[in-house]
Amino acid sequence: MKLSHFSFELPDELLAEYPSENRDEARLMVLNREKQTIEHKYFKDLIDYFEEEDVMILNNTKVFPARLFGNKEKTGARIEVFLLRELNSEQRLWDVLVDPARKIRIGNKLYFGEDESLVAEVIDNTTSRGRTLRFLFDGSYEEFRSKLNELGQTPLPKYIKREVEPEDEDRYQTIYAKNEGAVAAPTAGLHFSKHLLKRLEIKGIDFAEVTLHVGLGTFNPVEVEDLSKHKMDSEEIIVDKQATQTINKALVGKRRICAVGTTVMRSIESSVSSSATLNEFSGWTNKFIFPPYEFSIANSMITNFHTPKSTLLMMTAAFGGYDFVMKAYEEAVKEKYKFYSYGDAMLIL
Repeated sequence: MKLSHFSFELPDELLAEYPSENRDEARLMVLNREKQTIEHKYFKDLIDYFEEEDVMILNNTKVFPARLFGNKEKTGARIEVFLLRELNSEQRLWDVLVDPARKIRIGNKLYFGEDESLVAEVIDNTTSRGRTLRFLFDGSYEEFRSKLNELGQTPLPKYIKREVEPEDEDRYQTIYAKNEGAVAAPTAGLHFSKHLLKRLEIKGIDFAEVTLHVGLGTFNPVEVEDLSKHKMDSEEIIVDKQATQTINKALVGKRRICAVGTTVMRSIESSVSSSATLNEFSGWTNKFIFPPYEFSIANSMITNFHTPKSTLLMMTAAFGGYDFVMKAYEEAVKEKYKFYSYGDAMLIL
């Protein structure tokens, strides 16, 4: 499979600027691989496709307000700083992206907040856009993190051109988010409302939670035609004992096991045992899934509609079948489904 196989025309107006009014009322396209059928539903209709003892696997990562705006010393130039990863909590060292990158060099200081109460110094210049910052802050670590939360903004994806609004803080987060560490939301999970989760629970659906802290690598463009040469950025995952027990029991019982999102699929496919069951795992994964690929754990998947040539589309095509998924995407464009982070959803059975 080549990069060009994943190209398609996506009109700009189909990129979702806002979420659906109610979480579970986004549209849902249902793909049945066995029957090769495509149905048009709403997300809350999901419940009709699952039975007692089926399992849904959720990614419980929590997005933190990773986008900061500061001013450069002397010139006062406005600089956007996107927090990627904490390198050392004692020294307050962070990997970040800066924009515009050309203005920032080692030794530069950046000031944040109206009172300039948070200062950072650039100590490493690792890539064209990436930097390492040391934050200079006198208080405790808890006070420092609280300051970052206070000054940071919800890191909406770049395609959303509008300003961040108060409702984004809530809507760009799943309702089951608990482990802070993601710089982007696991978007398939954004469609679950409290009401829908309750209805699924009452029906007897089991839930397993894993954690994958979504990094910006998920959205990095693929720049090589030969997909086997693309390198994914590593992301941290945790698959604990409780999740493995719930999922392995469903495997033995031949139940429907649904990965809610590409991040869940990467997590579970990164921790498969030699006997094709799920292992506990805590560490990093740079697994890149594209067709052809043999999946071991999940036999159904929920995912949003992805942009052309993205690694997320490649994984979806690997799971749903390349021809079938690309046909479904043609239909999605024709039927004006909304794409990307705040867009509509697809269920592949």
